[in-house]
Amino acid sequence: MFGMKYILAIDQGTTSTRSRVYDEKGKCVSGAQLEFPQIYPQPGWVEHSPAEIWRSVKNTAAQALSAAGLAPRDIAAIGITNQRETTAVWDKRTGEPVCNAIVWQCRRTADYCKKLVKDGFSERIYNKTGLVPDAYFSATKIKWILDNVDGARERAERGELLFGTIDSYLLWKLTGGRSHFTDYTNAARTMLFNIHTLEWDGELLRLFDIPRAMLPEVKPSSYDFGETETDGLRGVHVLGIAGDQQASLFGQGCFEAGDIKNTYGTGCFLLMNTGEEPVKSQNGLLTTLGATAGGKPCYVLEGSVFVGGAVVQWLRDGIGLIKSAEESERAAKEAADSGGVYIVPAFTGLGAPYWDSNARGTITGITRGTTREQIVRAALESIAYEVYDVVKAMEKDAGIKIARLSADGGASANGFLMQFQSDILRAEVVSRAGESTALGAAFLAGTCAGVWNEEDIRRILGSEKVGVFAPSMEEGRRLELLQGWAAAVKRTVYKP
Repeated sequence: MFGMKYILAIDQGTTSTRSRVYDEKGKCVSGAQLEFPQIYPQPGWVEHSPAEIWRSVKNTAAQALSAAGLAPRDIAAIGITNQRETTAVWDKRTGEPVCNAIVWQCRRTADYCKKLVKDGFSERIYNKTGLVPDAYFSATKIKWILDNVDGARERAERGELLFGTIDSYLLWKLTGGRSHFTDYTNAARTMLFNIHTLEWDGELLRLFDIPRAMLPEVKPSSYDFGETETDGLRGVHVLGIAGDQQASLFGQGCFEAGDIKNTYGTGCFLLMNTGEEPVKSQNGLLTTLGATAGGKPCYVLEGSVFVGGAVVQWLRDGIGLIKSAEESERAAKEAADSGGVYIVPAFTGLGAPYWDSNARGTITGITRGTTREQIVRAALESIAYEVYDVVKAMEKDAGIKIARLSADGGASANGFLMQFQSDILRAEVVSRAGESTALGAAFLAGTCAGVWNEEDIRRILGSEKVGVFAPSMEEGRRLELLQGWAAAVKRTVYKP
């Protein structure tokens, strides 16, 4: 190990924190993970304790270093990736949060967002931020805290409080309160950042009545954000920060316009690199910023599938057709086809390109001869169809025909799903079932530290063992299946 350089990646997610140590070959040599409590004060509200998040970061970082037999002096840099949009506000002097962090999932400001739409602010907000008015993003969460926590607005206006997404809060804690920064990718998810001028937008700050002094300074994703002052992790520079989905895009090596990745998790998150120019979506997608190793960010189209791997969880926990997620692949392969069965898993509505929040899940095409295996197969196929719909929307918006989809996340280990996805997209699917998110954070920090450059990253990714799936389905059959899916969705869309 003498002379080898290591990178510590902190992956702070919605339900757990992971810390991973990578060597200069891009190999993960150790890791640790801790879950932390989810707080539900009332229906639709979701919170996290910033103190619990900070504790999970310190503990997993210490465990990861210990497992690798390393000390802070062996670490060339730290990279941070984080759950996006989750909002913390804390005292500038003491570091004490004024309340729990409001999680991206929280819907407490949904009615206010509806009022923004009704009052005609949608287009103005989209034109500046690439986002639509929604409780998902940070701006209305900050406003809620200032309006509802005793004394918070007065303290903020006196310059006593700071705002940050979780990356910014962790950076502040790691550096002993010396650094109050965020990166372009996280700033772009606040609904306060102009993605064209790359600055906090004064008009939006006035709209949401948020003092500019609360906001962190915004820097590129690969940048020297400051030196750690934390016991057990002292004297290391934080050289990379990116929101989780953008870190995954970078970790998949999607550096060129038209490169696209999908994370197959509970839902699916698709991001397409569109290069140096933003693309205005006509199909309900978001326009945001991506991480780069250079100073200027790239632009990205983003679309989400509400129910991805969750449909497999439903098969297991909801209706008991399988005992494990792994069993779904075996069962699907036992059926020659789905027998005309389609599942549209609109458990919480349909996202892009349909955008019907009132839709609910349907199963169509069932006959007396329908088998358990066919229903399991139809459930897996539904994930691929949903991803197809978002990819086609991206292709239309960007004017780019994709040749390859990079895949990560739990369900990307399902060989049946990956092959069917390739067939339906008529494109190659490259599956990296590992942690592309943490790896992306490590790459961003490592490039700033001089451990890697972009060609090194390409070489590292090219040497990885991956699953490569090429389309093999006859075109007539593919079109027939897609017509069946379109018909099933049409039956699902809400009609009052």
